Amino acid sequence: MIDWTILAPAAFFAGMVDAVVGGGGLIQIPVLLGQFQQTAIPTLFGTNKVASIAGTGAALWRYARSVRIPWAIVLPATAAALPGAWLGAALVAWISRDAMRPLIIVLMIAVALYTFLRKDLGQQSSHVSHRGERWKGALFGFVIGLYDGFFGPGTGSFLIFGFVRLFGMDFVQGSAGAKVINFATNLSAIGFFASHGPILWQVGLIMAVCNLAGSYLGTRLALKHGAGFIRKAFLGVVIVLIGKQLLDLL
Repeated sequence: MIDWTILAPAAFFAGMVDAVVGGGGLIQIPVLLGQFQQTAIPTLFGTNKVASIAGTGAALWRYARSVRIPWAIVLPATAAALPGAWLGAALVAWISRDAMRPLIIVLMIAVALYTFLRKDLGQQSSHVSHRGERWKGALFGFVIGLYDGFFGPGTGSFLIFGFVRLFGMDFVQGSAGAKVINFATNLSAIGFFASHGPILWQVGLIMAVCNLAGSYLGTRLALKHGAGFIRKAFLGVVIVLIGKQLLDLL
């Protein structure tokens, strides 16, 4: 028996968090695993992507209408992230994910400390267009895609931090740029999971409606309160990610 009193609020809250700084999977996946304990993991991951892509798409639409997204960086990064994710998934056969976990924890702590200490980071856009930014964006997208395909947790946070730190975007632009890549990689993941096994489409689509509603609220909050609000939410999500990775390691 499906307990929608747990699944529906989880999808709503995941959509709200994901719209601001990413990390909705931290909420949806554990709930799906708890509700469908006898279901194959790839099926649940695919169902999670179906629920998530609705909110990601809605957030992207609202950001694109309200925020100046530096497409010269974001589009090459998105195009490069897709083959990067495929290669990252292939690397799992040769390298253990657990061997990478301590390094990822160190990187996340460094990101959190840097963001906390640099109070002015991402508060205003300092992005300046130049000839080589497309290639720089493509390299960044490929590296993030590689990480997403190989390991995954914190991809949205690394995307936002990279856009802010490397390309001089503010946190609102960084969050908007991250949604473009998230939408593309989610679409690719749905195609992969759907072709390799069943997806719980009814569950995924109902959760998608809840995720969409949460995304609407999250995007409104982000656009209303601006970069300062996203910075605080970003730090909160990164701290939760660090805690989860430490627990998994121990």
